[in-house]
Amino acid sequence: MGKTLAEKIFASHLRDEPFTGAKVLNLDRVLCHEITTPVAIADLVWREKDRVFDRDKLKVVIDHVTPSKDTKTATQAKILRDWARRHEIPDFFDIGRNGVCHAIFPEKGFIRPGFTVIMGDSHTCTHGAFGAFAAGVGTTDLEVGILKGVCAFREPQTLRVNLNGSLPAGVYAKDVILHVIGQLGVNGATDRVVEFRGEVVDAMNMDARMTLCNMAVEAGGTSGVCMPDMTTVDYLWEFIKDEFTDKAAALADYSQWVSDADAVYASVLDIDVSNLTPMITYGYKPDCVKPVAELAGTKVDQVYIGSCTNGRLEDLRQAAAVLKGKVIADSVRGIVSPATPKIFQDALAEGIIQVFMDSGFCVTNPTCGACLGMSNGVLAEGEVAASTTNRNFNGRMGKGGMVHLMSPESAAATALTGVITEASSLK
Repeated sequence: MGKTLAEKIFASHLRDEPFTGAKVLNLDRVLCHEITTPVAIADLVWREKDRVFDRDKLKVVIDHVTPSKDTKTATQAKILRDWARRHEIPDFFDIGRNGVCHAIFPEKGFIRPGFTVIMGDSHTCTHGAFGAFAAGVGTTDLEVGILKGVCAFREPQTLRVNLNGSLPAGVYAKDVILHVIGQLGVNGATDRVVEFRGEVVDAMNMDARMTLCNMAVEAGGTSGVCMPDMTTVDYLWEFIKDEFTDKAAALADYSQWVSDADAVYASVLDIDVSNLTPMITYGYKPDCVKPVAELAGTKVDQVYIGSCTNGRLEDLRQAAAVLKGKVIADSVRGIVSPATPKIFQDALAEGIIQVFMDSGFCVTNPTCGACLGMSNGVLAEGEVAASTTNRNFNGRMGKGGMVHLMSPESAAATALTGVITEASSLK
C-alpha cells in the first residue's frame, strides 16, 4: 500500500513513538516571530534552559508589529532581538530587513520539499506549498522545538482536494481556497493534512500555491500541502543549484516527496473550478462564503491589500492592473503592505508602487499589523473592511469591525467604488 506525502515525511523524520499514535519528529526548521516566541524564551530562561538545538535551523523575524507601536510591543521585539543575538542566530531579520514570516522565509529559500517545519503561528501551513509538513504549534511545543529540535504530533490522515478544470478570467487562488473552505466548513479538515492536487494546482505558480496552503488551517487543517514539481524547483533553484547537477536531478530527488498513486486518503473532495466566480466571506467565519456579486453594493470603509495570504508580487500586480489610471473612492482608506522588502523593491521597479500611490493608497512597510488588528490599519467599531487577509473573525482587524475576505483584484475594484465590487463589472 502506498503512502501519502505526509506519511512519507513522518516516516523519514520519526525520532520516537513513546506510545501508539504519538510521533516525535525531528525538525528541519523552527520559525520564530516576536508575538509568540518571547513567551517561550522567557520560560526557557526561567527553567535555566536558555539554549538552542541548532542555530542554523532557527529562522527568526520581527514582523507582526513593525516598527513597534508602543512599549509593550517594543519589549516583545527586544526579547526576541536579544535572544537571537545571544545565540548568534545567523538568520534573524530585524527592522529594515524584515518581512511577513510566511513570505520572507520561503523567499530566502529556507523551505524545501520533505522538510518538517513548526512555528508558533497558525498560518505556518503556508510552507506546505513546497511539499513540506509545516504546522503551527503552541508555546510548549515551540519551546521543545527550540531546545531539542523535535515536536510531537498525532500522525494526521490526509484529505485530498482535487481541483480540476481551468480557472476563469478574474478568478484566483484566493477565490479557490475560499470556495474550498466553504465546501469543507471550518472543522471539515480538523486533524487532517489537506493535500491540494489536480490540473489547476499543477498550473499554479508558487505564490498561488502558498495562498492555497495558507488558508488550510481555516478549515481546521493541520497543514496544507502541494506536490513538489518543476515549478517548485524553478522557485528554489537559486538556493539549490549547488546541490544538484541540473534541474532534472533536483526534480528527481524531490519526487520522493510525492504521494504514491495507491496512497489511501481519509476522504477526497473533487471540485471543478471551471465555472467558479470571485468569492467573498460574510459574517464572522471563514466558511461563510458566497460569490462577490451577491454582496455587491455593500459599503466598506477600508480596503487592505497584503498579509501572508496575498501580499506577494503577483497579488500586487493583480490589484495594480485594476487600479492603474484610476483613483479610489473618497469614502475609502486604501492600504497596501508588500509582504517583504524584495517584493516592495520589485513592485517599485515595475511601477506598481507608483500605481498604488497615484490611486490614493497608503503604501506601508512589510508588516502583519493590520491583519490581526494590532497596527497599520486597525478598524474602528462598526467599520467594514475589504481585505486580502485570511481571517474574518469578530474583531479580527479591530474591535467591532467587520472583515470581508477577497482576492486582490476584488479588493482593488472595491476600493475604486467604495462598495463591494466584482472587478469584471468595471470593464
